[in-house]
Amino acid sequence: MKKVYLVRHGDIGLGRNKRYIGVQDLSLSEEGREQAFSLKERLREVPLDRIYCSALSRSRETAAIITEAHSLSLTVLPELHEIGMGEWEGQLFSEIQERFPAEYRLRGEDIVHHRPPGGESFLQCSRRVIPLFESIVRSDAQTSLIVGHAGVNRVILCHALGLPLQELFSFKQSYGCLILLNQAHRGQWEVKYIIPE
Repeated sequence: MKKVYLVRHGDIGLGRNKRYIGVQDLSLSEEGREQAFSLKERLREVPLDRIYCSALSRSRETAAIITEAHSLSLTVLPELHEIGMGEWEGQLFSEIQERFPAEYRLRGEDIVHHRPPGGESFLQCSRRVIPLFESIVRSDAQTSLIVGHAGVNRVILCHALGLPLQELFSFKQSYGCLILLNQAHRGQWEVKYIIPE
């Protein structure tokens, strides 16, 4: 039975301000580093075969801390980077809603296909993430860890559970969350949230 542990990187110090972060290369906050160390302890006894992360600092830093507890090298995969938000990068949700009300509304109405100016749609994101996820599952590794991002992880969860991408926001993705995907009978996946419980 294949197992994939799915982690969202640790906190990046934005507080309660909801921003479109996308591919901005932000580092972990002190709280984020604490979350990564907590994940390292939680996963210390798990027999991981491979650890993957995106090329963005917040993912690499989280994964590097977890990797300290395992005699494995870290595999950095640019395909795992967060969905690109183009001209919306770094902007508050409220700013975009005020400055571009029609675009903001269109994204809400069609979250799968809408692409912010210069950015990426979730459909485009899934076209790079899902083939990579499938190649990880087909590898000889029995237990893998992916340190991803909220959007990327939601795409993986929809795929694993056979849900349409329109359902991607039904999955909670707090900073430092840990989810276990168990490949069960006939290749179907079971999902278990470990952190938060």
